[in-house]
Amino acid sequence: MTAVATPPELDLDPFADDVLRDPLPAHAALRDAGALVRLPRYDTFAVARYADVRALLSDWQSFESAAGVGLTNFRRETPWRPPSLLLEADPPAHDAPRTVLAGILGPRALRRLRADWAADADRLVEDLLAGGSVEVDAVPTLAEAFPLRVFPDAVGLGREGREHLLPYGDHAFNAFGPTDNPRVLAGNERMAEHAGWVGQQCLRENLSPVGFGADVWAAADRGDLTHAQAPLVVRSLLTAGVDTTVHGIGALLHALAVTPGAWEALRARPELVRVAFDEAVRWESPVQAFFRTAVRDVPVGDGVVPAGEKVLVFFAAANRDPRHWADPDRFDLTRDPSGHVGFGMGIHQCVGQHVARLEAESLLTALLARVTRLKLTGAPVRHLNNTLRAWESLPVRLTA
Repeated sequence: MTAVATPPELDLDPFADDVLRDPLPAHAALRDAGALVRLPRYDTFAVARYADVRALLSDWQSFESAAGVGLTNFRRETPWRPPSLLLEADPPAHDAPRTVLAGILGPRALRRLRADWAADADRLVEDLLAGGSVEVDAVPTLAEAFPLRVFPDAVGLGREGREHLLPYGDHAFNAFGPTDNPRVLAGNERMAEHAGWVGQQCLRENLSPVGFGADVWAAADRGDLTHAQAPLVVRSLLTAGVDTTVHGIGALLHALAVTPGAWEALRARPELVRVAFDEAVRWESPVQAFFRTAVRDVPVGDGVVPAGEKVLVFFAAANRDPRHWADPDRFDLTRDPSGHVGFGMGIHQCVGQHVARLEAESLLTALLARVTRLKLTGAPVRHLNNTLRAWESLPVRLTA
């Protein structure tokens, strides 16, 4: 019989402020410690190497999402909101919602949206540069402004109340961490208001007759979903479809601003816009990590994750693993980043990733056409979130 090694332990708090501000040393320590690491502070396990992260995410039969993709174990504790039918479900319950959304957010929808989103991006940039070169905070004026302008329209939301979307999504991702975390406690104070508004927008009568939301309800009418599932599927769109794209675009703008020659190279070869976005997602990993739960004793490396135990899967650490990537800490427009796990992997890979790519492509293409130089004018400020890697402020000068 082969002896099972005891996984190394790290006294590491992945939700501490200093780690969230600069997670790279912690990720390197996790990768170097072993294929499977124990985090005694939260009585959980962790994987951070690329090969192990990719394999674990692809093995939903061994590592379930239905017990929650945060620290809270739904088998033992009550979640703060009804679980997501996509993110926090496994087959067969996961199948119908995933199939419906994959069709709604597929190539046909993107072809229909491409021209409109390009025109929206052009107007946004034209308005911003109306007086010539400008100094702006790229987070509210670009990274937040464009997704909040086009995605709720595509879903079919009304204009009023959209200010609830970002704090709702921010809290949803914070809540994947420990429930007594200060960010979670602070978000709890107004979450009834934000969540109440979001819940109302998911009802058929509050959605435009044309849009992703209406398409979800039409799927319920056809019997592809139940009518009880429809509002939860719309909610999944609003939870996962805004903050992640905002922070992905923020990561891209920051990468282009701090990498010498990158903006000029992209202006010379604008066909690399989508490569640039995926490289930024690899480099920064807007979604840093999610949990899975072992459904049985599962070997990982020389260790074993016992049945019922949580394991924290570090997308961000995998995306900078030197065992897989050459010069991983470099933002590189000549790299093929297509194997990154920034959008997850396997059956739970982000169903809206192509929508996010189109949003980023639309905005960046409009900027490249009018801005000859993108330069930081001050120190960027991090926005701390238990799950997301984000910017609070990104001061830049756009040279028209």
